[in-house]
Amino acid sequence: MYRNPNTTTEVIRLNPSLKRTPLFPLYAEYSGARCIDFGGWELPVQFTGIGREHEAVRQQAGLFDVSHMGEFLVTGTFAETFLQRVTTNDVSRLADGQAQYTLMCYEDGGVVDDLLVYRLSADQFMLVVNASNIDKDFRWLESHLLGDVSLENKSDTTALLALQGPNAQAIAARVTDADLNALSPFHFIPEAKVCGVTVLASRTGYTGEDGFEFYVAADDAPALWKGLMEAGEPLGLTPAGLGARDTLRFEAKLPLYGQELSDKITPLEAGLGFFVKLAKDDFIGRDALLRQKEEGVPRKLVGIEMIDRGIPRSHYPVYAGDRQIGEVTTGTQSPTLKRNLGLALVQAEYGEPGTEVEVEIRGNRLKAVVIKAPFYRRNVQS
Repeated sequence: MYRNPNTTTEVIRLNPSLKRTPLFPLYAEYSGARCIDFGGWELPVQFTGIGREHEAVRQQAGLFDVSHMGEFLVTGTFAETFLQRVTTNDVSRLADGQAQYTLMCYEDGGVVDDLLVYRLSADQFMLVVNASNIDKDFRWLESHLLGDVSLENKSDTTALLALQGPNAQAIAARVTDADLNALSPFHFIPEAKVCGVTVLASRTGYTGEDGFEFYVAADDAPALWKGLMEAGEPLGLTPAGLGARDTLRFEAKLPLYGQELSDKITPLEAGLGFFVKLAKDDFIGRDALLRQKEEGVPRKLVGIEMIDRGIPRSHYPVYAGDRQIGEVTTGTQSPTLKRNLGLALVQAEYGEPGTEVEVEIRGNRLKAVVIKAPFYRRNVQS
C-alpha cells in the first residue's frame, strides 16, 4: 500500500524479506501504485490501473520496471559450445549484436526456464532469465560448465526498463542520439547513451507491441526512469505494472514460466517448436523432445473463448464430456478484445479450433470453444 506523495512519502512494506528493485523508492510518487509479492519480489501490480496501463501500451506507450529479471554473463572460448549444449535454439546462428529466444530443458524435455541469449562477442554472452528462477538457473548452468567457461551473476547490479508501445520510437528519439529505430527485432546496441546514462538497448519485447529494453547499472536506473517519463509525458507514456504486463503478453500468446511452461510441460507442448532445433548437435533434453515429436505431442497449448458467461483462470479444469482433458494456464477478460479468453493445455486430440469444451468455474461447468491464438497481433485483432 502506498501513500499519496502530497501528504507523505511513506511506503508500507509488505514483507521485510522481499527483494526490491532499484526503482522501488520511486513507486511512492504514484498514489495509485499497489505492490504484490511476485516470486519473492515486492513489485507493482499497477500504478494507475491495469486496464488503463494495458490500453496505454496498445495505443501510446508504457514503461515497465522489470529489474527483477536475472542477468548472467557467460565468457570463455567454449562459451558458444556450452550454450549450444544447454539451450534448445541454435546459438551458432547469432552474430555480435543479436539476441535469441530459447529454452533450457531437463533430460526428460521439461523446461528449466525460458530465456534470452545476447551475443556480445564470440566468447561473451549475456543470458536474461526469469526472476523466480535466478538461483535455480545459475545452479543448473554451473553444474554443466565445460572447458574454460565462466559464469557470473550480474542480476544485483543490473536494472532493466522496458519501453513498449506505438510511441516508443518517438519517445526514445527524444532522449538518445543512438539510432534505435534502425534496430531490427532481436538486435541490440551494447552501449548507447539514453537520458545521459549508458545502457544496453535491445528490441526484444514481451507485450506484442514494438519497443525497447534498456539494461542499465542499478545506480543509474532512477535517472533513466525519470528521464524517460519526462520525455514521454507529451506522448502519453504511463508507468505500467505486472498486471498489464501479464494481460499484454497473454493476448499475444507469449508464455509465462510456471503457467505455459514448467518442468512438467515441454516446449513442443507449449507450441514453441520453432525455438527447438532438433537438427543441431546434441543438447540436454534433445532425445526426449525428438521422441515426443516422432510419437506425437500428447498435449497442446490452445486458445479458448468462453461461450457461457464466466472468466477462465489459471488451473481451472477443462473437460470434454465427463473427461478432464487439461487445464487453463492463463485466462482473463481481454482488455483489448473485451472477450473472456484463456490459454489451456489440453490433450492434443481436442486442440483443433472449433472444438467445444467445458471449463469448471467455481464448481460449474461452462461452455467454451477452442479458437486460434495469439488473440492479438499488432495492427491485427481477431
